[in-house]
Amino acid sequence: MTSNNTADMVVLVDAGDNTLGTMEKMEAHRKGVLHRAVSILVFNNRKEWLLHRRAREKYHAGGLWTNACCTHPFLEESYEDAACRRMMEEMGIEVEAKRLVRLFDFTYTASFDNGLTEHEYDRVFAYITDTEPVPNPDEVMDWNYLPHETLDSDIRNHPDLYTPWFRIIYQKAMEHSDKIEGCFERG
Repeated sequence: MTSNNTADMVVLVDAGDNTLGTMEKMEAHRKGVLHRAVSILVFNNRKEWLLHRRAREKYHAGGLWTNACCTHPFLEESYEDAACRRMMEEMGIEVEAKRLVRLFDFTYTASFDNGLTEHEYDRVFAYITDTEPVPNPDEVMDWNYLPHETLDSDIRNHPDLYTPWFRIIYQKAMEHSDKIEGCFERG
């Protein structure tokens, strides 16, 4: 808790998503402390998934494929505002908060070879857009739209190419496919 930079802080929570305080981001990842996160699943109107490959220089999971965008909300920032902010910062896509569809919340823990641990209370949204990404090269080394069948096969055959949280999100998203389908019906 030594940094005054909001971007370097994560919001600590309990299992019910009640705020407990803040902690410097890297310290929270070294200690594996539960903190808030947001994940956005983006689909185009052909129902293809937008994935990006994390820049190799990321503090963990560099070079792995993942969902369109992830972030940590700032203290006093809503999940929706965090999703909109980070989609622009990471993928160069402007997002309308009112068009985000909340799919589910879940908690997970994933440890990495560099000693860091993700322990997140993650809120997952879906968003539909045909806007072509203009990714930040500090965050993203590649991106692609994939049809569901291709993604499903690749995750089953090559799970190590994907971030641990995205593999979980993908499975949970299949349990909420009706909500995703509803996104397309809403327009």
